[in-house]
Amino acid sequence: MASDPHIDRLDHGRRFFLKASMLAGGGLALDAAIPVKLFAATTPNATLNAFVSIAPDGAVTVIAKNPEIGQGIKTMLPMVIAEELDADWANVRIEQAMNNASLYGTQFAGGSFATPMNYMPMRQVGAVARDMLVRAAAAQWNVPAAEVTTNAGRLVHASSGRTLAYGAVAARAAMLKPADPATLKLKDPKDFRIVGHSVRGIDKPKIVHGEPIFGIDTRLPGMLIATYETCPVFGGTLKAARLDAVLKQPGVRHAFTVKGNGEAGELVDGVAILATNWWYANKAREALEVEWDFGPGGEHSTAGYAEQAEKLMDQQPMTLILKDGDPERALAGAAKTVEARYSYPFLAHATLEPQNCTALYKDGKLEIWAPSQTPQTGLEAVAKVLGLPQDAITIHMMRIGGGFGRRLMNDYMVQAAAIAKQVPGVPVKLLWAREDDIRHDFYRPAGWHRFRAGLDGSNRLVALTDHFVTFGKGDKPALGAQITATEMPARLIDHCFIGQTTMATNMPTGFLRAPASNALSYAFQGFLDEVAQAAGKDLPSLLIDILGEPRALPDVPGMGRPMPGLHTGRARDVIAEVVRLSDWKTAPVATDGLRRAKGFAFYFSHLGYFAEVAQVAVADDGTIKVEKVWTVGDVGSQIINPINAYNQVRGAIIDGMGQTMIGQEITLADGRVDQSNFHDYPLPRIDIAPEIMVQFLKTDFPPTGLGEPALPPIIPAIANAIHHATGKRIRSLPFKQEMLQKA
Repeated sequence: MASDPHIDRLDHGRRFFLKASMLAGGGLALDAAIPVKLFAATTPNATLNAFVSIAPDGAVTVIAKNPEIGQGIKTMLPMVIAEELDADWANVRIEQAMNNASLYGTQFAGGSFATPMNYMPMRQVGAVARDMLVRAAAAQWNVPAAEVTTNAGRLVHASSGRTLAYGAVAARAAMLKPADPATLKLKDPKDFRIVGHSVRGIDKPKIVHGEPIFGIDTRLPGMLIATYETCPVFGGTLKAARLDAVLKQPGVRHAFTVKGNGEAGELVDGVAILATNWWYANKAREALEVEWDFGPGGEHSTAGYAEQAEKLMDQQPMTLILKDGDPERALAGAAKTVEARYSYPFLAHATLEPQNCTALYKDGKLEIWAPSQTPQTGLEAVAKVLGLPQDAITIHMMRIGGGFGRRLMNDYMVQAAAIAKQVPGVPVKLLWAREDDIRHDFYRPAGWHRFRAGLDGSNRLVALTDHFVTFGKGDKPALGAQITATEMPARLIDHCFIGQTTMATNMPTGFLRAPASNALSYAFQGFLDEVAQAAGKDLPSLLIDILGEPRALPDVPGMGRPMPGLHTGRARDVIAEVVRLSDWKTAPVATDGLRRAKGFAFYFSHLGYFAEVAQVAVADDGTIKVEKVWTVGDVGSQIINPINAYNQVRGAIIDGMGQTMIGQEITLADGRVDQSNFHDYPLPRIDIAPEIMVQFLKTDFPPTGLGEPALPPIIPAIANAIHHATGKRIRSLPFKQEMLQKA
């Protein structure tokens, strides 16, 4: 067998090492170790390993490294590997990885980071595996490797007419040293046979047939079901619990208190009830006598926050986020000024699958089955709270029935682990009731904005200020309450000011799909529509004027490394295309007494550019119907799985509609959440779904994610459409029907 002198070297800032080993039975196992330095703050020394194995019969198994949350990543990343491997997709099998940072590197679902972080590394994994197979076939045929090509899982020597299936040389390939990927030529995208073509989600048949693949489906022999009662007031602690009556309830096997560490994202005080089924466990809570110390949290309320915010907006901001030029002087000299206040509420994630986790503690080791977006973070939290070494904890990554950022937090995982540790040898599945889920979330923070803008004599926007009031401690905003110095139109006009003031809250907050952007887009794009109207323009025209000539703005701080700033040319292109696609200038016809109009919004977030137009119809009683949505997006050069991409965009739009039109809001009274279930925190249903037209612009930029950037523009697009239909500005979410009733 010919020797192979390839050595390791640096490739685009990543250290890429590949090694192969024999599988029992004579197949090929490829381990790819890539310390991904794209986001060094969150992935120090992270590695990706063990992605590809090929059996003697030619079946190719590809490991899906990241949690599957409905975003299609379990299918998409293996598609990228299989493409460069030149596999026959019909022979590809996909397996979900276990949580193992030393093998797979950072494994998480959030921020639309999966594509930008993994697209090139996964291509390299597939390319190196293919190269090993090519060299193995060349050695077997005694021909130069350059003469061997591949075609859908087969190796071809064209001049002699010989072919081999991948499985026939898998064992021989396993003995070769992998090539440095920097020396390998990747496929030209025009030759892609898998990437860029619609592939059905690998789990779809299992979901349709009801197979147990979600966390909530976990079943283990001898398993007990647990509920966990916690203080209804955020920040409260347990004083006493009387459990005698609980232990007498049907099916109950255990009931005990659990002492927390005071961290909402880890473990709060509670009472665990374990029974033979969930109905028994949840019903037994009614017999629980528990005394809580509510602490100062009982003083918090939504009404109190709103009153405080209104006063703060008229004061000087606590923190300076951005000051370009002299905004106050520019406003004083402006030909026209526009002022408005916008606000939006707390929101819950309301995942269809409530929080759950299964844990088994035995012989000093803990095994966990968790539907987590951040399993490694959960492992670290469990180890910390329970005092276990991390290598004593095993986490199975279960499919997730909705996350939207809720399962970035792992409180339910720590709770399950803490409960299981008190009943060694007994598998325990913790399952939250819907009421637990709504009332103990990590909520999208509410916010209030005081905007002012100035136009010069040519109706050009020359100044804009925003005083943003939200939640946090001192100058540190709460999770999900951030605003940056890049919020459009910052860096695009001469005079701009953004200041932030935080208020204390007892509510735990977190990241909701398109964090921060889902709220800021509504406020900024809604206000800019007012500015456009004052300037005698429409919003697309105003934004085109603001964006100016095509150029890339400077990079901005990101997760451990600079992230690309706004590219004005990409923004202009999606705006122009959605204006064309929607026939923006043509007003819809008002019929049946309905007031109709179109509304527009644009937003850049999570590296994606989206412009959207919504056509609404408003009845005399204030009922709103979104009839049609046009959306144009730019997420780079490649749409990896088109069917999934279109579904992601449509889902994001409907998700955003739910945040505007159906009464979604979380309110607080006496330190506790008022809402409890879907009757008072509704989810969008099929009857509100409009016709949605989706178009992508393919551009010469690296491909980026799709889970989030399509959501932010739909909220202001609908709000702006309502104004154009009724003359009434929607400056507070959610929309109220009585606000739009015809006089």
